[in-house]
Parts: sequence; C-alpha cells; structure tokens
Amino acid sequence: MKSNQGLILLGSILIGGVVIPGIITKLIEVSLSKNLVAELNIFQNPNLSLSNNAIGQDVSLLNENTEIEKELIAARIDAPKNAEKNCISKEEILQNQKDWGDGIVFIGETYQSNGDYKVFATNLVDNLYGYDEGTVLFKPTKAAEKEFRLTKAEAISYFVAGDIAEDRGFAIQPWSKVRFENAGIIINCDSALAMGDYYFTDAKTDREIKAEYTFGYQKNSEGKLTINLHHSSFPYHQEN
Repeated sequence: MKSNQGLILLGSILIGGVVIPGIITKLIEVSLSKNLVAELNIFQNPNLSLSNNAIGQDVSLLNENTEIEKELIAARIDAPKNAEKNCISKEEILQNQKDWGDGIVFIGETYQSNGDYKVFATNLVDNLYGYDEGTVLFKPTKAAEKEFRLTKAEAISYFVAGDIAEDRGFAIQPWSKVRFENAGIIINCDSALAMGDYYFTDAKTDREIKAEYTFGYQKNSEGKLTINLHHSSFPYHQEN
C-alpha cells in the first residue's frame, strides 16, 4: 500500500497488520470500543466521493475489479434519485450482498484460526438480517430436515452449526471467496428483490460451486437495509 488512503478498500479496516473487510467493522463491535471501529465505507465517506470526474481515481482503491464492484460504482452515481424519499437503492443492495459474502469468508477464516467465529456469525445475522424487525423467510441451501429457518438462532445454527442436528456450519466450510451475479433487481421504494447466482470458492480445494438465490430486502427502524427473505438452492440437474 502506497499511502494511508490505500487502507480503505471497500470499507476495510486495518487491525494488527491484517486487512479486514467492510462488514467486519460491524462484526468486531463486540470486541473493540465503538470509538475504535471506523465506519470506513468507500461509498459513504465524503472524502472518497465517486463523482463522475473522480471515478477513475477511486476505482484504484477497489480490491478486485469484479462485476459487482462495477455495479456499485454505477449505482452510487444513480443513488441521489432515491435519496429524497429514503427509498431502497441499488447501491444498498449491492453493498449488502458484498458485506454478506465478506462476512461468510471472514467467519471461515476466524474458525480456521481458532477465533470466536460464533460471535462473528451472530453479529453477521444481527447486522444483515431483519429478525429483530419481524418475520424473516430463510431457506438455506444445505437444509433438508429443518429447511426453513424462521428464527435468529436457527439461522446462526446453519452458518456455524449449533441447535439443529443436521447443520455442519455452511460458513465454516470454509470459503475463500463469494461473488454475486444478479440476474435482476426489483425495487419498490420500501421493499426490493434480487435474484441470481452466487459462487463460493472452497478455501481448501479452490473449487468453485454455484448456487441460486432470491433475496428480499426492507429497511429497519434505523433506515438500514436488512434481509427479510433469503432462498437458496443448488441448480437443478436432470437425472438420466
């Protein structure tokens, strides 16, 4: 990194010489004083405004030139259109997806390093899902006996194993990368849907697997985007 500005990578922070992705600024609040947890979000920091004439400069701060990051830049430019009504924006949806993927990877890394991965999983669910606001419809990919997870405890169990016997801990696989490819996004101001494929890279084998998703979104009482619907499944393969 050539400068302090280079430490700001899609909301990353630097702790003990380790770059930690954006969602972790939320997850580590249980371990660090809130005064030490910087809300370093490249798309909210006024010093890193992605105006039309600054896009070229700011793109250099991105970790990877992935499709979702390109979409985030485009969504940032369009965001003011919805600001007056406080409607859900495409930018918020794309950021939520990135935070979700980064969180899943970080939970696995914490598990491998014998850290308190269950605390981070709990905070991921608290920060990204809307269980504290009302009903969340969650149908995970690898769930059969208890296929619908309607409580926070059931969701956490799916990610890190716990209350439900069939759970092996999806997030502690572990995965080294998660990427989203949206087939489409529908926004109706106070609610939104996204559908597409997401890809998980196995940290042990480097093999990538694909699953299909539908996410539903709403804003909580504090105006923060949360997930209220999450359906995930593997692609259908016709038997011979």
